[in-house]
Amino acid sequence: MDLLNGLLNKEKRAIARMITLVEANDEEALRILSDLYKFSGKAYVIGITGPPGAGKSTLTDKLASNLRKEGKKVGIIAVDPTSPFTGGAILGDRIRMNKLATDPGVFIRSMGARGHLGGISKATHAAVKILDIAGFDYIFIETVGVGQSEIDIVKATDTVVMVMVPGLGDDIQALKAGIMEIADIFAVNKSDRDGADRTKVEIEMMLDFSCTNWRPPVTKVVATYNEGIEELIDNVFEHKNFLISSGTFLEKRILNSEAEIIGLIKDRIIDRIVNDSSNENDVRIYAEQAAKRKIDPYTASVELLVKSMKEVDNSGCKKG
Repeated sequence: MDLLNGLLNKEKRAIARMITLVEANDEEALRILSDLYKFSGKAYVIGITGPPGAGKSTLTDKLASNLRKEGKKVGIIAVDPTSPFTGGAILGDRIRMNKLATDPGVFIRSMGARGHLGGISKATHAAVKILDIAGFDYIFIETVGVGQSEIDIVKATDTVVMVMVPGLGDDIQALKAGIMEIADIFAVNKSDRDGADRTKVEIEMMLDFSCTNWRPPVTKVVATYNEGIEELIDNVFEHKNFLISSGTFLEKRILNSEAEIIGLIKDRIIDRIVNDSSNENDVRIYAEQAAKRKIDPYTASVELLVKSMKEVDNSGCKKG
C-alpha cells in the first residue's frame, strides 16, 4: 500500500494503517508523516474530557453528527483504557457510534492509552496530524476519563469541552483546579436529571473567580436526545472566533507545538536510556546502589544520562 499517496487521497485504509504504524513507532510511517507535515494545520481540534460516566462518547457522537449535517468531515480519536493483555483499547467507542462508523465523511479510531498519563495516548498527536493531512475539517479527541490528571488534552487541542453531570457534589470541588485551567466550554450532560441546575450554578460560581479574557459558557445538554447540542456547537464556534479575533489562536498552537516537541525529546531520551537493552544492566546497577543508599537517585540519573550521551556521536548514532 502506498501510504503517502493514500493519505493525500483521503483513503480510509491508508489512514488506519498510518495510525497503526505510528502507534508502533514505525520509522517509515514517521518519515512519511514528517514529509507531509506541511499539509497539516487546517483542521480544528476539539477535546472532549470529563469524569468517567459523564457521557463523553454519546456527546461526541451527537456533536459529530450535527457537524456532518453541515457537510463537515469529522475525525474522532477515542482514547480508552488499555487492555493489559493485548495493549488495545478496552471499551472501543465505535460501539457507541454505530451510525457514524458507516458514514464516509467520518473516521473513528479507538486508541489505548497504554499507560500514558494525562488522559491521551502517546500517539494521539500523530493521529491528529494524519487525519488533518487527510482533509478532515474537525477532529475530536475524547479522553480516557480520569478527572484532574487529564491536563494533556489542552496541549493537543484548540478547544476543550469539559463534560459534567448532575450529582457529582463534592467531586466538583475536587476537580476544580484542573477544570478551571483546561476547560474552554462546560457541558452539563444528562441535565434531565435532578440537580442539573445546581451543577450549572456551582460551575458558574467557580467561574466568577476566574480572571481570563474568555469566560467558558456553561450549557445544559441531554446528549441521548440531542438536546442542547446545537447550542454547544455554537459555543465551539464562538470560542474559535474568540481565539482568532484576539490573536491567541497562533500563540496557542505554538504552545501546543512546543509541548509536543518537548514530549518527543523526553520520549527519545527514555528510549535511549531506559528502553535500550544495552543500558538495562546499568539501570539495574544504579537502582541497586540507590536502594542500598550508596548513591542518590538524582546523581544516578545524571550519570546515566551523561554515559548515554557519550555513546552517541554527532550523527545521533551509537559508536562502534
